[in-house]
Amino acid sequence: MREVARMWENTRMVVLAAVTAAVYAALLIPFKPLTLIPGLTETSPGRAIPFVAGLLFGPAGAVGSALGNLLGDFSGTLGWGSLFGLGGNFLLAYIPYRIVRAGAAEYLSNWRRLLLMEAAIILAALACGLFIGWGIDLLGQAPFAALANIIVVNNVIFTVVLGPLLLKALDKRVRRLGLLYPDVLDVAPRRPRTFALGLILVVVACVGGMVAGNYVSLGVEGHGLFASGFGPDFHPGTVGAGVAPFVALLVMGVILI
Repeated sequence: MREVARMWENTRMVVLAAVTAAVYAALLIPFKPLTLIPGLTETSPGRAIPFVAGLLFGPAGAVGSALGNLLGDFSGTLGWGSLFGLGGNFLLAYIPYRIVRAGAAEYLSNWRRLLLMEAAIILAALACGLFIGWGIDLLGQAPFAALANIIVVNNVIFTVVLGPLLLKALDKRVRRLGLLYPDVLDVAPRRPRTFALGLILVVVACVGGMVAGNYVSLGVEGHGLFASGFGPDFHPGTVGAGVAPFVALLVMGVILI
């Protein structure tokens, strides 16, 4: 997290965060009518932006993705749930940026790098779905099984396909302009000593949290899967209490990576 704090001292990083936010919001807003859950989430190819921005602009991409989603919410979905959307979209960019480190070679230089990126996309999508689904269920706006699973599937479908294509188109150009985050921050990308522990915590939190959340929401509360999860028997807070330890693990793991 040190680079996230340091980026605010760098004018170019702040500008990159602002550009990311503007582009992300501009791609989300036109698709607001394509709602999956009214007032909470919609489908959009713009969901690939956080992944690409995170890998290219590092902390600026993560901050910009969070703010871009918030800006998009001003077009009709703004509410207390937007605070959890802020955190979820930050994770959507931050986790791939910390897992797939920038190097001298382009990101898609070989198949191993591509597979690593796809794994990072899935993990980030799980983290985003877990965090937002937990928060929205806690607020009583939607059951965990309805929202969290939709967010995960929505993010994975668009990002797994469009993310690498968009990254391939932009990577070389960004490097040529000297805008890749290590060049802008003038630091060598490195992993902290706590990276392995942090990654284990993130994986356990994402997998365990999604399993626990769905078990409580589907099995205990009797909700349906995806949008069918809405019903008169929705009792806010049950999933929130059960999933809270996994969310705490997720936050701890993210700090350590």
